Amino acid sequence: MRDYFEQNIECPHCGHHTRIVVDASEGDQDYYEDCMACCNAMHIVVKRNELSDAVELSVDADDEQYF
Repeated sequence: MRDYFEQNIECPHCGHHTRIVVDASEGDQDYYEDCMACCNAMHIVVKRNELSDAVELSVDADDEQYF
């Protein structure tokens, strides 16, 4: 499994493309990172599936509400 890799992501607020380093060695992660262009928070979720040897990365806006 690739524990460390780079991934291009798009800011959900302004659409700016940026490259982040993903560290999947610690398993599932849930954290916030600020966009370098608009300074809004991006919610980043890393899910690691050890059975299928896959890493799933999702990015959404910090202000999204789920009802």
